[in-house]
Amino acid sequence: MLADLAPKAPDPLLKIIKMFREDPRNDKIDLGVGVYKDATGNTPVMKAVKDAEALLLASQKTKTYVGQQGDVDFLRLVGQLVFGEMAREFTSIQAVGGTGALRLGCDLLRESGAKRIVLPQPCWPNHPSIVRAARLEPVDAPFFNIAEQRIDMDALIGAFDSVQRGDSVILQACCHNPLGADFSMTQWIALAEALNARGIVPFLDLAYQGFGDGIDEDVAGLRALVERVPEAVIAVSEAKSFGIYRERVGALFVKTSEQSRAATMSNLAAIARANYSMPPDHGAAIVREVLSNEALRQSWRDELDAIRSHIKRTRAALAAERVNSLPMHLIAAQKGMFSTLPLTEAQVVTLRETHGIYMTDAARINVAGLREADIPRFVEALRAIA
Repeated sequence: MLADLAPKAPDPLLKIIKMFREDPRNDKIDLGVGVYKDATGNTPVMKAVKDAEALLLASQKTKTYVGQQGDVDFLRLVGQLVFGEMAREFTSIQAVGGTGALRLGCDLLRESGAKRIVLPQPCWPNHPSIVRAARLEPVDAPFFNIAEQRIDMDALIGAFDSVQRGDSVILQACCHNPLGADFSMTQWIALAEALNARGIVPFLDLAYQGFGDGIDEDVAGLRALVERVPEAVIAVSEAKSFGIYRERVGALFVKTSEQSRAATMSNLAAIARANYSMPPDHGAAIVREVLSNEALRQSWRDELDAIRSHIKRTRAALAAERVNSLPMHLIAAQKGMFSTLPLTEAQVVTLRETHGIYMTDAARINVAGLREADIPRFVEALRAIA
């Protein structure tokens, strides 16, 4: 029985985190873990979050369950933030982080009859695991040329022919992890046309709203696509946007016909009941308080603007460097926390072992975690191995 279980390989990112922690060098650089860090290397708690927690501490009268759907005011406010007026047309449920929302969405698609989900490659490393755990088949699709740092739309849309009507494709809404490469508005509209022609249900993954060009700008493409398709599933995480990573704040939104909404909600409730029963409250309550209070909302937006500006400055500083044949200049055009460099695994290992610079084995770097003071040493190390 349990004694016969075979060990599983460690998660690639968690492996890197462990190696970094055990490295005794004082000048080591962590570009692996996907969190924002300020100039001192810390991941601060936003002032608006602290103020919201103070309000909750003073006013919260109970810790009873929030209900099967979760905090409905949180869902309403997040829905407006992401979709604007369209949010009223969607079914929604609170989830245990963005990962939990993705799993809920995959389970819902399987219940609806889907058998496959297209995964544009490279994708977030946890996407395939979630798809397989939901007993769906992941279908890899060419998406991005790392050497040239460009999206290959023809290859991606061509891969849609390998799935059937009712199947799905996971598309990251903005600030792509691990690439930093976002679709243009023209590309979003082309995707909508291709999905409609083949009857494929888009599954949007939104985890970094506000980290690219702005809160509204980062969801403009998502809104354009969702407006043009009859059905869509959207997983939302607020971990990064509010800096509350450990609170596991997520939500799933589903666009479907009005007559299908009740059945959709009942299926989502049944899936959630069998997994975690009721959602956690604290993180969602923080987001609700911030978004419903004009002063806190403005404070949050100001701090998010500062975080985004910090990331853009780091990208610009990296793009200004010349590192042999590496296309560093393209980093400035990418968005959000991540970029993936055209490095071999052997080069990544050399960076780690010789220079104390940690990134994923696939050469994804967390631009948002690179301190300005560490840029010269990082660039020097790249020149030594590239």
